[in-house]
Amino acid sequence: MKPKHHPSAIISKNALIDENVTIGPYVIIEDDVIISSGTEILAYSYISKGTKIGKNCLIFQGVVIGTKPQDLKYDNSPTNVIIGDNNEIREYVTIHRGTQSTYCTKIGNNNFLMAYSHIAHDCKMGDNNILANAVQLGGHVQVEDWVVMGGVVKVHQFCRIGCHSMIGGDVKVTKDVAPYTLIGENPPKVDSINKIGLRRRGFPDETINEINKFYKILLRSGLNNTDGIKKYLELNNNNILPEIRHCIEFIQSSQRGIYR
Repeated sequence: MKPKHHPSAIISKNALIDENVTIGPYVIIEDDVIISSGTEILAYSYISKGTKIGKNCLIFQGVVIGTKPQDLKYDNSPTNVIIGDNNEIREYVTIHRGTQSTYCTKIGNNNFLMAYSHIAHDCKMGDNNILANAVQLGGHVQVEDWVVMGGVVKVHQFCRIGCHSMIGGDVKVTKDVAPYTLIGENPPKVDSINKIGLRRRGFPDETINEINKFYKILLRSGLNNTDGIKKYLELNNNNILPEIRHCIEFIQSSQRGIYR
């Protein structure tokens, strides 16, 4: 059975498209594209070579995926974009292929990318993230899981955004955003932990309170990151929750520093 596609669509014979994929008018799909069952691609979208799209994704009008990165060092090496399952990608989103430094731009599952968002080369995004309209991610940005970014957030290249964090609209991010934190305005600073988001996702109050305790010691006691972590560990006899352990590992591995 042939894929369900509009007769005006231009689809390479070298693309591997499941028979249950729907392709709208004037879509262009190049060589070496793989699209899995249940995905729908609406009118005027452009899917470039080396793109892999998972199951049950909904790709709206004018989306561009897998084209050359905006990197002057890119040498036309064969690189990829890999997109997981159940993603909703709204109008005019752009997602660029990786460079030879990582060879891949990767997006996980169940993400919601709103209109005009841009995912640059070599970005790595986990699952269940929401990017509001016109969010702009620079090259090599890493986004963990369950992150919410407000409209027109701008993230500098090589920054990392920790899980369950929330960033308010129009914030310019040039450092790492630690897991579970809330940043609301410019200039960026940690306003609190993302308590509402954590409760909505079923975190028990004991865990939320412990995360809040950790960040109070780290950010509100006048200590630097190293001494704040040391004090927290001493107070808890090194008996810490997995969520706190992840925070500590994230902070200790930061190359750009974290917001405080």
